Amino acid sequence: MITAGIDLGSTYVKGVVLVDGAVKGWGVQPTGPDHDETARAVLGSALQMAGLRLEELGYIVSTGYGRRVTSLAKETISEISANAEGTRFVARALGVRTILDIGGQDTKAIALDERLNIDNFAMNDKCAAGTGRFIEALAGVLGVGIDDMGPLSLKSQSPLRITSTCTVFARSEVVTLIAEGKPKEDIIAGIHEALAKRLATMARKVGVRREVFFDGGPARNIGMRAALEKELGVTLVVPERPQIVTATGAAVLAAARLAKAGGQ
Repeated sequence: MITAGIDLGSTYVKGVVLVDGAVKGWGVQPTGPDHDETARAVLGSALQMAGLRLEELGYIVSTGYGRRVTSLAKETISEISANAEGTRFVARALGVRTILDIGGQDTKAIALDERLNIDNFAMNDKCAAGTGRFIEALAGVLGVGIDDMGPLSLKSQSPLRITSTCTVFARSEVVTLIAEGKPKEDIIAGIHEALAKRLATMARKVGVRREVFFDGGPARNIGMRAALEKELGVTLVVPERPQIVTATGAAVLAAARLAKAGGQ
């Protein structure tokens, strides 16, 4: 049984190929002006890794911000459902009960019941505050590569308070701190702490139940992880490839649909 999941996010498109219940290929690319073209390129990379051709795919499910714009998928699902399914697939044995996901455009907190079904969720999709775009925007102001944000923040001895949650005002606040000669590591640590507080508030609304799973691109940021663990007082479960969890969930659901239809 060969299926695929495509997660069309606002900043990155992710694709996963699943063969008989195992991830055999994946791809990640920045979202370009043509979502469908990027989706095809990402799926092509995943298929190449898996040593397969497009014609061999039995079912494709898309999810995410641009899930309806690709002609590849036979079905679309919400990112909440796909993220929960991907988490169950990746971390079922770890007893995960809370999922925290930071995407490019939105932030999600999902609570699972004892059977790992979705019990409650909260989602911020009104502005860029608390999202991957927020981090990228402020990294640009600081002149720091996005991959360097985490290591730099861990060097901070005195994290600075970032009071603005709006990206526009936070950008102005960071510019002022730079002009005052404040250390970049302290500014970055403050950014991470501000984001952690925002996400922790969402998590508490749905109920923080251990274990707590953290995914999405910013989960690769060790500074962001450290700030969130400090704020919540927990040790986070972070998958090896946090960016592709939602795409994996879409591929798993595609396999379920194919099996129900009697496909191979």
